[in-house]
Amino acid sequence: MAAGDKGAPVDRSGATGSVGLVLLVALALVGAAVFLLLIGRDRAEPWILGVLAALAVVGVFALFAGAAGILELAGRAGRNDVTKALVDNATDGLAVVDHSGRVLYANGAYLEVTGAEGPDDVRPVERLFTSDPEVADTVYRLTQAAREGGSLTEEIRLAGREGLPARWLRLRVRPLAREGKHARLAVWGIADITRERERQENTFLELQHAIDYLDHAPAGFLSIEPAGRIVYLNATLAGWLGYDLAEFSTAGLKLSDLVPGAGVALLRLAPAPGEVKTEVIDLDLRRKNGQSLPVRLYHRVAFAQDGTAGASRTLVLSRAAADDPGGALRAAEVRFARFFHHTPVAIATIDRDGRVIRTNAAFARLFGNGSSEALEKKPILSVVTERERPRLEFLMRAALQGRAGSEAVEAELVSGRFARFFVTPVDEEDPEGEAAIVHAVDTSEQRTLQAQVAQAQKMTAVGQLAGGVAHDFNNMLTAITGYADLLLANHRPTDPSFQDLMQIKQNANRAAGLVRQLLAFSRQQTLRPQVLALSEVVSELGNNMLRRMIGEKVTLEVTLGRDLWPVKADLNQLEQAIVNLAVNARDAMPDGGKLTLRTRNVTAAEAAAFAHTGFVAADYVLIEVEDSGTGIAPEVLDKIFEPFFSTKEVGKGTGLGLSTVYGIVKQTGGYIYALSKDGHGTTFRIFLPRYVPSADEIAARREPERDGRATDLTGRGTVLLVEDEEAVRAFAARALASRGYTVIQAASGTEALARIDGNIDGIDLVVSDVVMPEMDGPTLLKELRRRRPELKVIFVSGYAEEAFKKNLPDGESFVFLPKPFSLKELVAAVKETMAA
Repeated sequence: MAAGDKGAPVDRSGATGSVGLVLLVALALVGAAVFLLLIGRDRAEPWILGVLAALAVVGVFALFAGAAGILELAGRAGRNDVTKALVDNATDGLAVVDHSGRVLYANGAYLEVTGAEGPDDVRPVERLFTSDPEVADTVYRLTQAAREGGSLTEEIRLAGREGLPARWLRLRVRPLAREGKHARLAVWGIADITRERERQENTFLELQHAIDYLDHAPAGFLSIEPAGRIVYLNATLAGWLGYDLAEFSTAGLKLSDLVPGAGVALLRLAPAPGEVKTEVIDLDLRRKNGQSLPVRLYHRVAFAQDGTAGASRTLVLSRAAADDPGGALRAAEVRFARFFHHTPVAIATIDRDGRVIRTNAAFARLFGNGSSEALEKKPILSVVTERERPRLEFLMRAALQGRAGSEAVEAELVSGRFARFFVTPVDEEDPEGEAAIVHAVDTSEQRTLQAQVAQAQKMTAVGQLAGGVAHDFNNMLTAITGYADLLLANHRPTDPSFQDLMQIKQNANRAAGLVRQLLAFSRQQTLRPQVLALSEVVSELGNNMLRRMIGEKVTLEVTLGRDLWPVKADLNQLEQAIVNLAVNARDAMPDGGKLTLRTRNVTAAEAAAFAHTGFVAADYVLIEVEDSGTGIAPEVLDKIFEPFFSTKEVGKGTGLGLSTVYGIVKQTGGYIYALSKDGHGTTFRIFLPRYVPSADEIAARREPERDGRATDLTGRGTVLLVEDEEAVRAFAARALASRGYTVIQAASGTEALARIDGNIDGIDLVVSDVVMPEMDGPTLLKELRRRRPELKVIFVSGYAEEAFKKNLPDGESFVFLPKPFSLKELVAAVKETMAA
């Protein structure tokens, strides 16, 4: 090919025929004609017919083969003139190579890029750069992809030769997606991208120059995302703050790392979407060493096309004395900015229409509420609830008219918090329209504390009242139960009055249950704790009692956790708590619904994730009682555990149910919380502490248990009975005397000491009440220990053991018998204590 035809494409794909075969066919035909001439016309006729028949067969076969596509005309098979012209004149070099590396086609751009002089000089890509070791690995990867029928794109750099500049080439390879003989062909592409790379390098250099200019500008610059992450910090600001840019790029900084205290709230408030506004903010930045840097910020927030707030563009001017020698005026401005933004009091200025003009950081944090809408130009009345606005408006109007005094208004905010507002007028007319200054003090914690103290005082007062009433009730019930036992001992079941006595005892026991409720919410009830497996307790309770109690309209579902930890609680009281919650759930679903009981273990790590007030993280066993009922209104939810508070109709509830549950759970050492949404059901969570047995308790479990046979409750000995309630004392004395004991009675602690002094060695056991006039049980015990340290003592009381145990020395030994008690319980306790 001549030099002037260098750009012409090379196409060997259509050259599939053979010139030698054509000459052979021609010689065969000439030989046949000569043969026919030599044998003569008469003898040649059959031969001529045979040759013509053979040629006719070949011709007919060729026609059918051509119609079926089996044979194609040379130079026209698979050709498309438009497509071929497009490929021939493509700007990128293209070549088709077979599996042996032979180039079947190459367009003019391929020849030009590869520097081929003609068709014989056309070489595949894998043979073009074999002498260049820098690109050998790249070419090898492309060749392997071609052999495996894959696609790959790489870029290579060719060093310039003989003073020529270096070149960048983009190489591509992909399989030719054709069937048959083209199935193993590969299409190679080669393009000169030197100019594209030069443009990229020029753009990169310009960007580097711009960044260098910005980094070393005489002012600081930073960009802050809405979430508070700093995405850019120039070198000037990093130097002011003592940070290394390399350290910033690896670790990153947050806005709270640079802006101390409530100043963060000022930079997180953004204008309304679409509003272009630059905020001027004076505050202190925190250096890496903890020192403060006074600065002035020109802060603007950029918005995306969808209206969402993006990263800010914040210019930082140093106001340090070394960087801004402005004298006393500059120092006064810096000092004022520090006072203004670092005070815990929220401060704002308003115009005569009551709209906010300027705020400090505390005001933005208290009233901004995380909103993207700026507080500026927002009515000050809009931050309080609607019912509080007239009072604040009156105070504000009085200040604007120059009648401001020391009055203040405490109002509820729309965020649910509380604040006390002070409004003072501005003496001189301000160019920016500031007419008054509003100071607001957050009083939410104070209000919460006051409510908690009032609630605690109310609960204490009610508890003391209930405890006193319960004490007197327990004395009367003890006498009633005791005398009923004495009468039952003298009557046979066939006696007509036996059933009447049983009714008296059963009703006394029911009254004792009411007394336990009174003591429960005051946390003074008597508990008999034992180690429980909650899975068995909840399962048995749900199957035997709750299903009948909740009715047919309510579906009960019990989900028990696996491998629950043991807990230590009073079985009867815990069952009562669950039953009370189930009954309340049933009443909250008058049209039916679903009641769910769930149990599971809660580790200390999981407990830390619960956001309950006053909850201490530890290992607990959780009981959840969930219903699909009407729910509890938010204004009622905080009062549900108060005694005598009920949302039921008059006559349908005592108001002691939930307060009893609360007292049982708290006295067990657990927590109870209610979660509810009005109209969407309620969930009660009971957290009971995990029980871990001590070594003594483990050893005690190994001791053989006593058999269940009836024991002999008779005995001998002298018992000093100390009880101020005459009826209880008389019953207990008769009960003990009937079992063989000698009983000495005393109506008070002082009288008991006199009895002891008169018969100090003859008394074997003291049975004493705890709450008595003149001298209570713990004081009596201390006096007894001085006289006879080894003397055995049984305390009886309607209060819990822990209520008076704290008044005794540590390690003091005694037996406790809760009121009301039966005759059998009394004599059994006396006999066991005497025999111990």
